[in-house]
Amino acid sequence: MKFPSLSQLKKELAYHSEKELIELIAELSKFSRDNKAYLFFKLHEKDNPGLFLEMAKEELELEFQKANTQHGYYAKKSAQAIRRKMNKLLKLNKKKEDQAELILFFCERLKEYGYLAHRHPVIQHLYEIQIRKAEKLISGLHEDLQYDFQEKMRELA
Repeated sequence: MKFPSLSQLKKELAYHSEKELIELIAELSKFSRDNKAYLFFKLHEKDNPGLFLEMAKEELELEFQKANTQHGYYAKKSAQAIRRKMNKLLKLNKKKEDQAELILFFCERLKEYGYLAHRHPVIQHLYEIQIRKAEKLISGLHEDLQYDFQEKMRELA
């Protein structure tokens, strides 16, 4: 089965009434938790621009608190699971500064909760990749924001 392109879908949506579009969006949000979360953030980002960052940090913090870091193997698995959750959250927001902030938060918590103390190569590599990802995002921001983020980066290095 071949699916239509995004432009074709947009043209089709233009022919529907407001009520039909609301029903369609409601149905779409029932299909996955990600759709529901994306819709929630899009509806509330004008009223509270920091809502995404607050909720994402809170969710990641809970995951870090629940994680088992007693042994290197379990720490590695926990770090990978938390990173997957963070990547899902990053898809919900397209603002580069929010994405960089969340990645740096993740790296700070890896350090704070002792993941790097295990000296596990997978954890080290995961940490380095996230640092590089943050650097790339920061390089595309305004100079003032870059300076603020580079201060945080120095603390992590």
